Amino acid sequence: MMIDRHFMKQKMETKEEGCCCCCFFTLLRLHNHRISSLLLILFVVVVVSPEFITCAAPIAINYGQIANNLPSPEYVVPLVKSIGATRLKLYDADPTVLKAFANTGVEFIVSLGNQYLSKTRDPKQALAWVKANVQPFLPATRITCIAVGNEVLTFNDTSLSSNLLPAMQSVYSALCSLNLQDKVSVTTAHSLAVLQTSYPPSAGRFRPDLAPCLTAILNFHLKTGSPFLINAYPYFAYKANPKQVPLEFVLFQPNPGILDPATNLHYDNMLFAQIDAVHSAVESLGFKDDAVCVQISETGWPSKGDADEAGATPENAKKYNGNLINKLVCGKKGTPMRPNADLNIYVFALFNENMKSGPTSERNYGLFKPDGSPAYYIGFNGTGLLSTSSNTSTTPSSTGSSSTSTSSVPPGSSSSSGGPTSSTGYLSITSDAGLHALPSAVPHLLLMICWLVLLLAFQLPREH
Repeated sequence: MMIDRHFMKQKMETKEEGCCCCCFFTLLRLHNHRISSLLLILFVVVVVSPEFITCAAPIAINYGQIANNLPSPEYVVPLVKSIGATRLKLYDADPTVLKAFANTGVEFIVSLGNQYLSKTRDPKQALAWVKANVQPFLPATRITCIAVGNEVLTFNDTSLSSNLLPAMQSVYSALCSLNLQDKVSVTTAHSLAVLQTSYPPSAGRFRPDLAPCLTAILNFHLKTGSPFLINAYPYFAYKANPKQVPLEFVLFQPNPGILDPATNLHYDNMLFAQIDAVHSAVESLGFKDDAVCVQISETGWPSKGDADEAGATPENAKKYNGNLINKLVCGKKGTPMRPNADLNIYVFALFNENMKSGPTSERNYGLFKPDGSPAYYIGFNGTGLLSTSSNTSTTPSSTGSSSTSTSSVPPGSSSSSGGPTSSTGYLSITSDAGLHALPSAVPHLLLMICWLVLLLAFQLPREH
């Protein structure tokens, strides 16, 4: 059935392209070839070439700030908008970011750090947090979700995990008291390490020690209608066993894939296998028929790593994130087990973050460098951030949040080198993974010019 749908989609696309080309050449014949060759070239480049087909699906990105060389949020706004991103996830509730994105239409997931869980399990403290960090920015800034904690259950800290659900419940109660529960949901993000087994996908099960806590959390999601968030990284599986895990399988490239013997479902990439393992684990706890929506709050690939971090290269990062965005996000493709599901995938991350701890890869997950230029090219055209007035330095906290302070380092500059980095053009996402130095509006402008010349050509006298 999936093959049939794909075939029909190809036929529809071919039909649309064929009609467009047929219309053009019919008009060309009718006017006895008075249309110039330049017009023909413009038509082919703008209308026929797939390099200028824009992705209509909204892009979602994690906006981390554990760095001291990032541009201030007001200069991030045009960068985010130029790549077509309409959803951002913060690891805190940074007021400078929320203010900068007011009236832009960009949706936000804000986060309440792990260190606040013990306090916000108290309903009064939770209400105070929501009043200070969410309510003042609504409705100008579209805060649609609060993530309470991050990967709490896999820290193996019983005091921390015991506070998770009570904190989620208190934050939700605070939203209800402010009549915001229909506008802002409450959830938490989990590491894929909450799974005990993940292969084959139909055998996915949660760790037995976490099952009671996860059952209670899933009941909360069922009651409130919020999504169950998972941070899924095929990179970690490849890094741990590069000789056994085919690189093509993790990078969404052509490969034989795997067949789940229990369901007879075929998987051609690891991310889908991981997601469906989570679906199976959720079902094993008694939550059937998509009662709770599973969504991907983080996935990505580092462009640089240490010597023992296999696969952490710009080429692989380009393939993973490029294919992820162009094939899955833009194609709105669900998993084999849930073909119609909206995965709501958030790419990790917007920028490289130079102050993150751990191996080199941790500081190199960004789609962009701090100056706004692409870390590698995946169809984001040109580079961003042209202003040179001010910059934001950030000081990381233990939970991935940051405090901001204004410095004199301009956007497009590196605070370590002190020298400006020039950049030209805007960014636009296309169906092609190559680099084109055209602004995102240019293809549409060329198309308008093309048809205008066509109409003008018909006003000229005919040749006999």
